[in-house]
Amino acid sequence: MTRLAALLLAALVLAPASAGASTTRPPLGLTATPAHVALTGFGRATVRVTNPGASPVVVDVGRAGFALDLRGRPKVVSRGGARAASWLTVRPPRFVLAAGASLSLTVSSRLPRRVEPGDHDALVLLTTRPRRGSGVLVRMRIGIVVVVRAPGRIVRRLSLGPLRVRRERGSRILELDVRNRGNVTESLERGDVGLTLRRGSAEIRVRAEPRDLRPRTGGIVQFRYRSALQGWATATARITGKPGRAVVFRTYRVKL
Repeated sequence: MTRLAALLLAALVLAPASAGASTTRPPLGLTATPAHVALTGFGRATVRVTNPGASPVVVDVGRAGFALDLRGRPKVVSRGGARAASWLTVRPPRFVLAAGASLSLTVSSRLPRRVEPGDHDALVLLTTRPRRGSGVLVRMRIGIVVVVRAPGRIVRRLSLGPLRVRRERGSRILELDVRNRGNVTESLERGDVGLTLRRGSAEIRVRAEPRDLRPRTGGIVQFRYRSALQGWATATARITGKPGRAVVFRTYRVKL
């Protein structure tokens, strides 16, 4: 999940107050640890926020829902109004961090009645804003992933969809659609999803790049292929089993 939170880090530079300020202003920074928080039911966690820059920052705290596109890139889907985001309380909601200072945020969850079992995702958004008199207009935003697990029956179920071949810079990328039909996040690490390519007596095995699949969503896992094996081949995709998750496999015919 660390890689997911890293993708959610974004900075937006609006404009310097003057042409000279851009060369003399001190650097601005904001970090949060941990970048991923897991809560169970009525849970609570602490996030340490630090200003490593040389200027004080004013930080507003917000909540949002988020989703991943097919390639695993996150995007905010609803600020403050998403279902799981509304279960979160973050204290303090606004603060000022001096240069080099740190502060502890408390993130807590309170579940509504009759909530569906499994994982529910939200973001805590930390957004800086220009401080009066600083002479520089700079904004930064950090998204902290918060997963709230509601009690009840846990379902782990993956299924495989189409397999496509895409050519890119002299190599081939095989893209496999994977659906998470369960109610918890599936973290597919390197080696969890494999692909065996066969053409005649030749056989090649490749592994997918890591990625996460949120509950009841689908996505693409990618295999990079640089072998000289070309033409029509038989491809067998396989997802390894884990406690509570069955092995999944499917066979395809693809043109390499």
